[in-house]
Amino acid sequence: MPAALTQTELIAVLVSIIDYMPYVMTINKGSTLPSGSFEPGHQSLQAGLRAWIHQQTRYPVGFLEQLYTFADQDRIYNQPQVRSISISYLGLVRHQDFSLNETEWHDWYEYFPWENELKPAVKNIRETMVGALYEWQSRKTEDTEQTKRRIEFLFGLNGYAWNEDLILQRYELLYEAGMVPEAGNRYLERKDFAGQGMFADHRRILATAIARLRAQIKYKALVFELMPTEFTLLQLQKTIERIIGRSLHKSNFRRMIEQQNLIEETGHITDHYRGRPAKLFRYQKSIVDARAMSGSKLPLVRN
Repeated sequence: MPAALTQTELIAVLVSIIDYMPYVMTINKGSTLPSGSFEPGHQSLQAGLRAWIHQQTRYPVGFLEQLYTFADQDRIYNQPQVRSISISYLGLVRHQDFSLNETEWHDWYEYFPWENELKPAVKNIRETMVGALYEWQSRKTEDTEQTKRRIEFLFGLNGYAWNEDLILQRYELLYEAGMVPEAGNRYLERKDFAGQGMFADHRRILATAIARLRAQIKYKALVFELMPTEFTLLQLQKTIERIIGRSLHKSNFRRMIEQQNLIEETGHITDHYRGRPAKLFRYQKSIVDARAMSGSKLPLVRN
């Protein structure tokens, strides 16, 4: 048997907010993330990735943070002779009205429809999904009780609370159960809840990025990278709600975010707001300068 061909690629998960919804930049009709090989001419991993991003999307990227290195065997199920090592990054960009023909912005809930509690249909999606997982668990010949507890833990059942940060673990459970197209020959059948598939494990990488962003906006002021220079408190709350996929308590959210001293009034008000004009805010300069530090916690107060 010939030796496996090893290739190293750099992959970017570029996230932007469009009409308060989180979108991810894709190529090849939504099936892949921007990526390219790490070449000898690249001065560094990040420099190489920025070069590929510019070539494939023309989008300027400010914040860029390394996520994880994926090197599992058989990541491309129909190409066993290829051993791919992927170094992934999360990038946050402000949306601009241009893109190349081969690039597309996709709502990230197209890939993970079960993650968005703000959609009424999610209840039925999760019930169907959990039912299918229980059926799969019942057919297992070992670790059946542990698998059952794992399902309940990940989906917030029987005393466990739903944790939005566990999106990657939920996707990997579905992969293990053969319920997503990326499972290859183990993909059991078309599932209405499966979401849009992606090439190789690009959806796994996307889930990793979403989990990272969901977790970090709770203790870093990263969300400012996705906001306009000036914004209302309602715009800020809507943006965070759609990133984490669940609603926040309005009055407590506003009171606590003001107590955290993260933002300041600009002295301006909206001039195109329905009803009463709303005050405009911006992140304090000290917060912007220290965005890579974890000293400021962005409170998430759930209903």
